[in-house]
Amino acid sequence: MLLSRSWADTTHNYLSLTARTSPKSSCILTQGEQHRKRSEGTASAILRKMLESSSVPLFIVFILLFILLLIVLLIRRNGTAALIWNEIIREKVTNFIMNQSKEQRILNFVLQNAVRGDPYSVVDTIDKYCSQKEWAMNVGNEKGLILDKTVEEANPSVALELGTYCGYSAVRISRLLKAGARLLTVEFNPEFAAIAKQMIEFAGVQDKVKLLEGPSEEIIPQLKKKYEVDTLDFVFLDHWKDRYTPDTILLQECNLLRKGSVLLADNVIFPGAPDFLNYVRKSPHFQCTNYPSHLEYMQVEDAMEKAVFLG
Repeated sequence: MLLSRSWADTTHNYLSLTARTSPKSSCILTQGEQHRKRSEGTASAILRKMLESSSVPLFIVFILLFILLLIVLLIRRNGTAALIWNEIIREKVTNFIMNQSKEQRILNFVLQNAVRGDPYSVVDTIDKYCSQKEWAMNVGNEKGLILDKTVEEANPSVALELGTYCGYSAVRISRLLKAGARLLTVEFNPEFAAIAKQMIEFAGVQDKVKLLEGPSEEIIPQLKKKYEVDTLDFVFLDHWKDRYTPDTILLQECNLLRKGSVLLADNVIFPGAPDFLNYVRKSPHFQCTNYPSHLEYMQVEDAMEKAVFLG
């Protein structure tokens, strides 16, 4: 027993002495904890970098989406941006891809979806295409109602349109003409004229509409002799805006306007026809009425100006 106890005491003293004189075990534990902490720090850093690196493309996507949203809003609200996008960028790209003009696509859509011989169906089909697929410079459905009302009030026997484009407004006007009345429509661009001719024939109004191809300043002086026009009851100006004023003056000089002749000008706010507005509003020969509206198929502010010739 004494031996056993002495051995136990000796062992205890040895272990105690070892614990006091040899700190290796505690040092190993401390180094392990430090290594673990360093490992955890490294993992956190790597995870943080991964999150940061993944947030970079997400941030870029967010910025691109934001820019895209701004562009869409700008196109809808800003006329210049809308025209640049629709007439220069989008149209040119689509024409290149499809190897076909926008005007031909409009005609094809009408031929495939409208009712032949029904001008109302043709007008509605063009409006559908241009409001849902591709913007085009027709007078459009909103300002078209102003055009309809003005034509009905004027009740013309002889009407003139300057700027046929695809034939939209020619079809729209002709469907309201009384029996025996006629519309002369002038188009400078031969490609547009070819499209408009097919559109007019498909709508079934070719007996009321005569398409004249060439510049307005050359055709207007020919109206009396070549096309047997005495005076014009109604004139729709929807061609080059810088031609509004000189062509109005030319109509007067050629004695094509009578007392009560009605002129209706489109796009007087956008793209704008300030010279024309200044001329007719200050002239004692015209009585003017402005009809605020919007650019065709958009929310951009625009207007139409009616000028009644007083003689």
